Amino acid sequence: MIAAMLVTILCALWAQPVPAAEAAKLSTKVQLFYYPWYGNTEIGEWRHWQQGGHTPPADIGADLYPKLGAYDSGDVRGAVAQHMKWIQRSGAGVIVYSWWGRGSYEDRMARGVLDAAAKRGVKVAWHIEPYEGRTAESVVADIAYLNETYGGHPAYFRAPDQGRRPVFYIFWSLQIADWTALDQVNGDNVILAQTTDTSKIAHFSGMYTYDGIAGATAPGWKEAGAYAKEHGLIWAPSVAPGYVDDRAVPGNTTPTLGRDGGATYDKEWSNALDPVIGGDPTWVSVTSFNEWHEGSSIEPAASNPPAGFGYQTFAGAYGKRGKAAETAYLDRTKYWVKAFEKRR
Repeated sequence: MIAAMLVTILCALWAQPVPAAEAAKLSTKVQLFYYPWYGNTEIGEWRHWQQGGHTPPADIGADLYPKLGAYDSGDVRGAVAQHMKWIQRSGAGVIVYSWWGRGSYEDRMARGVLDAAAKRGVKVAWHIEPYEGRTAESVVADIAYLNETYGGHPAYFRAPDQGRRPVFYIFWSLQIADWTALDQVNGDNVILAQTTDTSKIAHFSGMYTYDGIAGATAPGWKEAGAYAKEHGLIWAPSVAPGYVDDRAVPGNTTPTLGRDGGATYDKEWSNALDPVIGGDPTWVSVTSFNEWHEGSSIEPAASNPPAGFGYQTFAGAYGKRGKAAETAYLDRTKYWVKAFEKRR
């Protein structure tokens, strides 16, 4: 009995949020897309790492190899705690959590991620993905569920510049033609459509893009930003360090966007923050913290990945090599966070 009580107390202490002064150093205007869908056999079963017909842990469905190896998203005190430490280092104050419906694996991982986020002053917004059977009506119910289930958690993001409303990004929003149902919840929540087509956002609070390749040329960004500003909406263009999915999706024809030693990431951030190109964003979303399949991660990649699989590394990023390069994109994110905050 005493041992059980001690475990409960220690768990409660571990989940206590970081002091407000520390949390205030992070920018809630920079939000990182975060994927909690990974699994391994040390905790459960292989999830996602085997995508593309691979055999983890050494052989995974990604062109870069995580510094943490083929981790499990349920390893809250290990991998997830380290994620939050790295996110804190990046200066970004919000993760946008990939969520695939009630009862999904990602839903089951949510509380652990929230607990780990609270320890580092990181907040959690939601990326409602195109799960099977998703409709406008089901998304309304999802928003209610997420608010009711997790809304009391200290890491639950309520945008301070938007009346402290919770935030929901809707991936592939154009899959659904009629979003009228969102009018039931739009007043009390921030709901963003994935598009720059302003004719498709009548029931939304604003727009984001997600597409890391498009960020290199910023098509339609200026117009989307101008429309958002004129109509009191949120504009949250997405920037990425690069894109490559050759190992995860063999034979895919999606073009590769090389990192070019960090120049790609800088270009996309520059596009986003230049009002003439990026349309004066409300927030900037980053694709991604850890979408390893698409090679868009800023999460540290191993400088010495398993040999024989053709993995890339971050070598050369901002002139760094070896282990120093592993965290290069975290540190560059912090540089851009500061630049963005200075402009606001």
